Amino acid sequence: MSNHPETNKPTIGISCGDLNGIGLELIIKTIAQPKLLELCTPVVFASNKAINFYRKSLPEFNFNFQHIKEFSRINPRQVNIFNCWDDEVSITPGQLTEIGGKYAVLSLTTAVQALKDGHIDGLVTAPIHKKNTQSEQFPYTGHTPFLQASFEAKEVLMFMVAENMRVALLTEHVPVSAVAQFVTRPHILSKLRLVEDSLRRDFGVDKPKIAVLGLNPHAGDEGLIGNEEETIIRPAIRDFKQQSNSIVQGPFSADAFFARGYHERFDAVLAMYHDQGLIPFKSLAMGQGVNFTAGLPAVRTSPDHGTAFDIAGKNRGDETSFIGAIFTCIDIIRQRFEFANNRKNPMKKLTNRLLANAVDEKIEE
Repeated sequence: MSNHPETNKPTIGISCGDLNGIGLELIIKTIAQPKLLELCTPVVFASNKAINFYRKSLPEFNFNFQHIKEFSRINPRQVNIFNCWDDEVSITPGQLTEIGGKYAVLSLTTAVQALKDGHIDGLVTAPIHKKNTQSEQFPYTGHTPFLQASFEAKEVLMFMVAENMRVALLTEHVPVSAVAQFVTRPHILSKLRLVEDSLRRDFGVDKPKIAVLGLNPHAGDEGLIGNEEETIIRPAIRDFKQQSNSIVQGPFSADAFFARGYHERFDAVLAMYHDQGLIPFKSLAMGQGVNFTAGLPAVRTSPDHGTAFDIAGKNRGDETSFIGAIFTCIDIIRQRFEFANNRKNPMKKLTNRLLANAVDEKIEE
């Protein structure tokens, strides 16, 4: 970890998102939390002028910060603002502008480079808007494909996590009319491997239980409403069971699955497309969900909402999900460290299991 030796806490980078969205407001509300500096060293990639612009309308949130231009100057006892620009930038909360997108990309690219170079241990990204960020210079539909390209990852996974559920997506920002063409046996197997690996490495689940949803209403109703479940999804689940020690079940009818609370019986759920997974997730997570990009060598999380231009600059943004994204980032960094150490020292893992069993037996007595 790049943390300072006297602190034993990770350095968490935070990209500012669209300058005119709720990102900077939520960042200020989050970094003003009194306990945050005990858990991590925050580095916000923006400019002190942008921070001060929003800080004026949030007088009840007090914190000290220093602005830096060199990573060697990071102070683990303060909030650090890494100045990505010195320009006088026009900030117009609630407006979708070219400027808002330009500096969102500058913040993001600077933060990701810092993550690749090891100056920060994890990254939390504030929301960007595809319409003013996508260009020839930044030809990506969002954070996830950019991070995948930056780290040259073969495949990544959008993993929505909350206290009571984890939902992974087979397809992400794909038109509904095109979803079925991505529902293939190799694609399902690949995503299931990522889910399994992430549950073990990032969340400490030794023997994962994974549910797979169907594509069609009622999971195809035995072929009466589509046959992808019988010809593709079920065979893929069968293949994965033969290759894995995980428990994998499905395909389940999505509506009944969540309505009956089955998501709480599994460590993760693989949904076939964006709204199938995200609508129940956001409804049931109640504003506390976090978006985690599994499959990367580095840890990246984000809140589970967008730029929210309609409430930007009005001090109405709820920072709960952003705080959750910071805590999740810290937890996964620590879990990966623990996982790597256990793999290097199998006796330590055995000792941990024996200790856990002994504690369980003591409780039962």
